[in-house]
Amino acid sequence: MTATAKLQQQSKITQALVSELQREAATTKRVLERVPADKLDWKPKPKSMSLGQLANHVALIPGNISKLAQVDEFDASGIDFTSPPPKDVQELLATLDAGVKEAQQYVGGLTESALEGTWRMVSHGKEVFSSSRGEFLRSVMLNHWYHHRGQLSVYLRLLDVPVPSIYGPSADENPFA
Repeated sequence: MTATAKLQQQSKITQALVSELQREAATTKRVLERVPADKLDWKPKPKSMSLGQLANHVALIPGNISKLAQVDEFDASGIDFTSPPPKDVQELLATLDAGVKEAQQYVGGLTESALEGTWRMVSHGKEVFSSSRGEFLRSVMLNHWYHHRGQLSVYLRLLDVPVPSIYGPSADENPFA
């Protein structure tokens, strides 16, 4: 089946999610490519994640969240959400590419009823979060991803690394010039 035929079978919501995922993956890759390999241990404050941990978290989000979305209920009891630091920038890019591919395949195959189905997070038997699967993907896979990518762009600025254009001009890059 061609890519066009697959898109025609998807719901408009699924099409929009996949398109956004693809577009934002390209932007995220541009940000991750700027991560300086010699600063992966750097932290702006002692309580902050290191640059490497934050960059790895950003790279992991699409794949990890799409895996979580495949179950109806996730028990977060005892889960350590701290991302390990990557070995190098190439690992970040490979992680992002693999996770985006997984997310595209999963999200691209969702039906309307699957999007409308309930997704829950519990911890120690108590509900922490509940929404439709579509809302979960929108808020946690996408919005959460953008939030941490924004954090990462601040880390880059603090390290005097040129920040790429994300949604428009940055102080370092103007796609409209």
